Amino acid sequence: MKKRKASLYLSLVPLISFIILFLFVPLISMMYSSLFKNGETNLSFSNYIEIFTNPYYYKSFENSIIISLSSSAIAMILALFTAYAITFFKKKIQDRILVMANLTSNFAGIPLSFAFIVLLGNSGVFTILAKELNIAFLQHFNLYSWTGLILIYVYFQLPLAVMLMFPAFHGIQGQWKESASLLGASPLQFWRRIGMPILLPSIAGTSSILFANAMGAYASAYALTGSTYNLATIRIGALISGDIFAQPELGSALAVLLGLILIFAMMINEWLMRKVRRDVG
Repeated sequence: MKKRKASLYLSLVPLISFIILFLFVPLISMMYSSLFKNGETNLSFSNYIEIFTNPYYYKSFENSIIISLSSSAIAMILALFTAYAITFFKKKIQDRILVMANLTSNFAGIPLSFAFIVLLGNSGVFTILAKELNIAFLQHFNLYSWTGLILIYVYFQLPLAVMLMFPAFHGIQGQWKESASLLGASPLQFWRRIGMPILLPSIAGTSSILFANAMGAYASAYALTGSTYNLATIRIGALISGDIFAQPELGSALAVLLGLILIFAMMINEWLMRKVRRDVG
């Protein structure tokens, strides 16, 4: 028995080593680096003071929060209807739809931006087709605008939301609907009093994941707009990898604040989920 436990603990060594090397070491290094001003050797909070006193930097957080909340809300609303609709298909079709959702949720970054440019860019397929067919909406649509950026965010947020919400809808048993119908409840009353209270914890958890996913997105926004829009992740990348104005210490401070925002969002989500479960229970 002791040998078996020892072998089990030994099998965890590679996992623990990877966690320490690729999570804790970079995290500690980033936090330590954020306490140094570029070119100085004394510990200070000057990088954080500059972030909060320079409108250029805290505006990047404001923009990131706005686009994250907007794309998460749109994706969440669409996912509720989509995940519910999937439950009406046969099991085989459901599995295929979920496989496609899994593939599309991982299709992000530079390939996603390039695909949208090919389709909806200034010389994109749909843009040219809209000019030929005189479709006013697509003619005036600008992919490189704030609206186009939200569209790309929603694209990779929606499949993830569907995959996370589908099990919650699948858990609502048909007998509950039949029982509510026999007792005289309308479909709207069933969802208002039974369905939605059951789904609320999943909605809260999924929303927080979508928000964190959008806050940390970098490649898609950068490949589409470059540095045109002031987002937190783009500012971090520019400060760390900039050839002329590289300030990795300031970039580390921005990354620490970004991490704190995500931790705060997760804490709010945990509080909401506990409150919802307590109220439903």
